[in-house]
Amino acid sequence: MSENHAMITAELVDLDLDRSADTKEAAARALATRMAALGRVTDLDGFLADVAAREAQMPTGLDGGIGIPHCRSAHVTEPTLAFGRSAGGIDFGAPDGPADLIFLIAAPAGADDAHLTILSSLARQLMDEAFTRALREAPDAATAAALIRGDEPAPAAPAAPATEAPAATADRPDTEPPAAGAPAPTPDRPDTDRSDTGRSDADHPGTGRPDTEPREHEPPFRIVAVTSCPTGIAHTYMAAQALENAARDAGVELTVETQGSAGFTRLDPGTVARADAVIFAHDVPVRDKDRFAGKPTVDVGVKAGINRPAALIAEAREKAARGDATAAPAAPSPVDNAGDSGDSYATKLRTWLMSGVSYMVPFVAAGGLLIALGFAIGGWKIDKAPSVAEHFVWTDHTSWAALLFQTGGLAFAFLVPVLAGYIAYGMADRPGLVPGFVGGSVAVTIEAGFLGGLAAGLLAGAVVRGVQRARVPAVLRGIMPVVVIPLISSAVVGFLMFLVVGKPIASLQNALTDWLEGLSGANAVILGVILGLMMCFDLGGPLNKVAYAFAVGGLAHPTDGSLKVMAAVMAAGMVPPFAMALATTVRGRLFTRTERENGKAAWFLGASFITEGAIPFAAADPVRVIPASMAGGAVTGALSMAFDCTLRAPHGGVFVVPLIGRPLLYLLAVAAGVCVSTAVVILLKSARKAPAAPEGDAARSAADEPKAAVTA
Repeated sequence: MSENHAMITAELVDLDLDRSADTKEAAARALATRMAALGRVTDLDGFLADVAAREAQMPTGLDGGIGIPHCRSAHVTEPTLAFGRSAGGIDFGAPDGPADLIFLIAAPAGADDAHLTILSSLARQLMDEAFTRALREAPDAATAAALIRGDEPAPAAPAAPATEAPAATADRPDTEPPAAGAPAPTPDRPDTDRSDTGRSDADHPGTGRPDTEPREHEPPFRIVAVTSCPTGIAHTYMAAQALENAARDAGVELTVETQGSAGFTRLDPGTVARADAVIFAHDVPVRDKDRFAGKPTVDVGVKAGINRPAALIAEAREKAARGDATAAPAAPSPVDNAGDSGDSYATKLRTWLMSGVSYMVPFVAAGGLLIALGFAIGGWKIDKAPSVAEHFVWTDHTSWAALLFQTGGLAFAFLVPVLAGYIAYGMADRPGLVPGFVGGSVAVTIEAGFLGGLAAGLLAGAVVRGVQRARVPAVLRGIMPVVVIPLISSAVVGFLMFLVVGKPIASLQNALTDWLEGLSGANAVILGVILGLMMCFDLGGPLNKVAYAFAVGGLAHPTDGSLKVMAAVMAAGMVPPFAMALATTVRGRLFTRTERENGKAAWFLGASFITEGAIPFAAADPVRVIPASMAGGAVTGALSMAFDCTLRAPHGGVFVVPLIGRPLLYLLAVAAGVCVSTAVVILLKSARKAPAAPEGDAARSAADEPKAAVTA
């Protein structure tokens, strides 16, 4: 790590973290404040919100007394490490108790490969006991920083006598006394139980070959592994190092592919072909997973790879001995493979649906805006123009308008198939794509619409998962992903959609369309309130996307009711960023300097119907920003419906106002909601400031003037 000495300095080390921190949040703030003092973090609160969001995905505590809070953040100027040592220990969620070594890893949102490689090197070092012991013994901050940078090598672990336990035993025997000067083990993390470190194979028969029987001429057992975590900074590489260490102790030949933030280098196909088993230690979907089809597979979360690698190797050997191979690369889907999170079925269902919606949105934006431009240039009768493939006049603006309209219509025609295909992908990985697209196309054919696409995607994913679980002869395993699974699943989904569930769903879709068409008065206003609340609750999250997808689905067969819904959804979605921009303008002292800068950008984001423009404000102060946004969104949604405003374009914000029915009333509805949200957020922030002025001012000062905060 010596090539980048600026990554950590003595100023970024706190060897007495107990003075200022007794919780993981306090520890992160204390270390982040040091980063801010050096100008490495531009917005303390914004950065800490990103750290907290990463921590919410999965605890960052590791066995062995280590905590590694980390994230990639737009508030970080350069890759930075801060290190703290806590004598009392701080709970970061590790199975074996509190952490006494805490590393805060901060990477810029656009960190380059070299920087991320350095961060991964630290992650691997943390699996070296000599390195962590040296940090516990470091007498001062400068020594600790030099150790982490690699300027000062960690002392080698004392050699074990020849009569000690064989190499396959734990790295640190239970009888080994603490090194001189090292802190005593904490009560919550006794040295007498190190089975989770993955270094002891004695309790797991089959993980290594007995020393009394070398079997020199027997080829080694070969394993390939893939490790990955949500940010790809630390856990990815720590799991790889732990697996490599355990494999070395067990006499196993192991090759790891780390799918981290710096990208990844694929395992050599020959290495994969020769492997006897596969280990996936991941919390995000494994890329190109079908490479491993037909291999005995152990599929776990990334923390299992760190905490119990020897047990995973033993399990892989046992599966290989039984011939327990799967036809496809592990039956569980990417959503199922969430480690030990224990997500409920409702959470998984939401994730599957959001997978489809997220892939659908680009088709909505491109196709919808092209259609809108076609109407704007060619007028409302442009949909009656002949095909531009047969009739196109280069000098006629109507031909150009028809070109835009017809291209947009083709893009829009993919909405339901893409929705269904990627719902199935979320459930069953790549094998779900073919039956998902086929089912979505059937939904379009029988006019089952948006609801038909949802059903087709779920059916396709379920069918593929069922086929994947079937045991098949070894001769068929190679053709399962490319021939057998697509063939069987597409035939089953086609049958179900055409003859079983498709027609009832089409009837339901028609009933929903008729209901929207007949909405008027109080019913329409109530629907507008509900849609406005959904658009502003999570600012681009699942509820926002559900409301948006509901509106866009109605545009496939536009009616007066569906056009009103689209108008209300887009109007409400513009409110939060507009409101935050206005609030930072009229009462700037209630916001940090960074928030005021974000407020300038929020004007354009609001105008473009990018609700996510309000996320930085909500992340810093969700208790006040989210309720204020919802209040304004509800007002705007209700007024838009009450004014009978309509919209044919699914995106565009104020830039498609000419395509809006009753545009002046529409803009009035947006302005009313913005004023309500602005007033509420200012009122809530002002109320907070009065009784807690010292603390609030201190927090704002820490964000605006980080160096002063450290001096204090």
